[in-house]
Amino acid sequence: MIDVDGYRPNVGIVLLNADGRLFWARRVHRDGWQFPQGGMRSDETPLEAMYRELQEETGLCAEHVEVLASTRGWLRYKLPSRYIRHHQHPTCIGQKQVWFLLKLVSGEDALCLNACEKPEFDLWRWVDFWYPAAHVVNFKRDVYHRALRHFAPLVENMLSIELGPQPQGRGTGRNKRAAA
Repeated sequence: MIDVDGYRPNVGIVLLNADGRLFWARRVHRDGWQFPQGGMRSDETPLEAMYRELQEETGLCAEHVEVLASTRGWLRYKLPSRYIRHHQHPTCIGQKQVWFLLKLVSGEDALCLNACEKPEFDLWRWVDFWYPAAHVVNFKRDVYHRALRHFAPLVENMLSIELGPQPQGRGTGRNKRAAA
């Protein structure tokens, strides 16, 4: 499903733990790390797509998380030319996304990267809040910055912490787990 402007509707998921750290996962057979995300089906609302993608990519279900917030409207990014399939019609030039902030309310043992037939991720870790915006693939960075800036005040207020400015330093990982 591609809109008239060439964007594929999509959802992005920022999963927060009780310490204010974020779920960060490595794509299978790649060196790239990212948040869970995925395309919406034509018969789904953004919320329905988010729960489906959450379960497919992390093994988590609705009872494992609490939805804290979502972005208003679509956040868009364009794909680099090398990723555009010009022979397909309609041509997809990028993604338009609704982002969701979720809090993990179950134990980490509920996470399962091989919950579906074709896993998206093979490793995960918890990282500092601003880490993903500086370390995701370049063409997604602006969308990550915008989504995290939108969610930061809520996270600071909810956890009574100060996230501070968006650092360019390194995040540290904990709880690394490979897909079985």
